[in-house]
Amino acid sequence: MTGAQLTLYNSLTRGLEAFQPLDPERGVRVYSCGPTVYNYAHLGNLRAYVFTDTLSRVLTWKGYALTHVINITDVGHLTSDADVGDDKMEAAARAQAKSIWDIAAHYTAAFKQNIADLNIRQPSRWSVATDHIAEMIDFAEKIAPEHCYALDSGLYFDVTTVPDYGRLAGNQDDAAEGRIDPVAGKRHPQDFAIWRKSPPGEQRQMEWDSPWGKGAPGWHLECSVMSIKYLGAPFDIHTGGIDHREIHHPNEIAQNQAFCGCGDSGAHFWMHNNFLVDRQGKMSKSKGGFTTLQSLIDAGVHPLAYRLMCLSAQYRSELEFSAENLAAALTRLKRLVMTVTALKARAEGEGIAPEAWLARLDEAVSDDLNTPRALPALDDLLAEKKLSPADRLAGLAAFDAVLGLRLLDLTREALRMRPVSATITVQEIEDRLVERKEARLVKDFQRSDTIRDELAAAGVEVMDGDALGWDWKPVLGE
Repeated sequence: MTGAQLTLYNSLTRGLEAFQPLDPERGVRVYSCGPTVYNYAHLGNLRAYVFTDTLSRVLTWKGYALTHVINITDVGHLTSDADVGDDKMEAAARAQAKSIWDIAAHYTAAFKQNIADLNIRQPSRWSVATDHIAEMIDFAEKIAPEHCYALDSGLYFDVTTVPDYGRLAGNQDDAAEGRIDPVAGKRHPQDFAIWRKSPPGEQRQMEWDSPWGKGAPGWHLECSVMSIKYLGAPFDIHTGGIDHREIHHPNEIAQNQAFCGCGDSGAHFWMHNNFLVDRQGKMSKSKGGFTTLQSLIDAGVHPLAYRLMCLSAQYRSELEFSAENLAAALTRLKRLVMTVTALKARAEGEGIAPEAWLARLDEAVSDDLNTPRALPALDDLLAEKKLSPADRLAGLAAFDAVLGLRLLDLTREALRMRPVSATITVQEIEDRLVERKEARLVKDFQRSDTIRDELAAAGVEVMDGDALGWDWKPVLGE
C-alpha cells in the first residue's frame, strides 16, 4: 500500500484509527449486514450499500486484496429487534398469500437489481441464511452450556456471561433497552434469542428440528456463523447501518466472544453509516409509503443521481432526502457527463493520470472515506486547462474507480429518462419543445404557455433558460 495512511472510524472505540489488515497475506476481510428480503429495500437501506461499496472500492484503490461477504436474511428477523413478535418473512408470506421461498426469491432479485442500478460491485460471496441452518445449530450447541438457558419459547443468551456487553452501543442506554420487549423468564432485559421454538400447534413455513425443539434461529445468530465461516475470526471490518449499533451488533459480538472463549469482538473495525432522513424523520418501511430506487427510476431519475447524492455527504453524517436534494444531484451528474463528453470529443491518444490529482483523491478517501472532499477535486481536475483532455480523462478513470459514477460511459441520452407515468414519448416531448420555441419566436406566448402546461400534465417540466440546455426534466414531487 502506498500513498496516504488510510484512517477509518471505529464505532467500537468511537474514534479514528489507522487501518492495517490483520493478516496481510489474506488481504482485507469485510462482512456487511445484508437485507431482510421480505420487502423492497428503501433508499435509506440502500445508502448502507453505497457506503460499503465505497469502502470496498477504496480498499481496492489502496492496493489491498479484498474478500467481501454480504448476507441475505431470509429467516429469523422479527418485526422488531425484540425476542417476541412475528418473523418478517412469515408475515410477508401470509400477507401476500405466497410461499415464503417465493417471497425471498422475489425480493432478493429486486435487491440485486438495485445493486446493479447503483453500480455497486458484487461482493465476493452472497451468503444466504437458510443455507446455514446446520452450522447455526452447531454454533449454538457449542456456546449453550456456558452462555445460554432454555425457556418454553426457545434458547436465550445470557449477556452477563461475556465481558463488557453493550460496549459498541455505549452500554445500552435506556432508549435502546426500551426497544427490547420483555419475555417471561428472561434473566436480564438484554438477553436475546439464539433459537426460537415454534409456538405449540403452529406450523411455520420455515422451521427446523434442533436440540431445543422445532423452530428457527434468532436473527443475530446467522451473522456470527456466516462471518466466521467465510472470513475467520477475527476479521478486519464489519459494516452495517447505525441502527445495528444498538442491539444487533452488540449481540453478534456477545456470540462471537462466547464462541471463541475470549474478549474479542470478532472484527477489528465496526463501521456504521448514518440514517437517510426525510422531513418527517428517519426513512423506514414501518411508516409505509417508503421511497424505493425503482420509484426514482420510474419518475425519470437516473439511479446514479442517488449514488452521487449519497457521495456528497460523509457516510457518518445524516443525509436529508428531498426532491430538491435529488434534483441538485441529478443536475450535478448532468454537468459532469457533459464535461466528460466534451473532453472525449477533444482527446487524442492515451493520457496519463496526473500524479498531483491522484494524490488529492488518495488523501480525501484515505480520510475516513471522505467523498465530499473528493468530488470537488474531481471538478477541479476536469476543469484544469493546463492538462490535456486525454490526461484529464485518465485522471477521471482513477476517480471513477473509487466513486463508481460510470462517468466514462454514461451518456446524456441515458440520463434523459422519461417518467413511466408520462403520457408522452421522448420524441413527442422534443417535438412539442420545438413547437414551443417557434411559438415564442413569434411571441405567441399563450400558445407557448399552453404547450408548457400540457407537458407538465404529461409529467414533464419545461426548463426555460436552462444553462445546461436540457430543456426538460421529470416532475419530482415533494
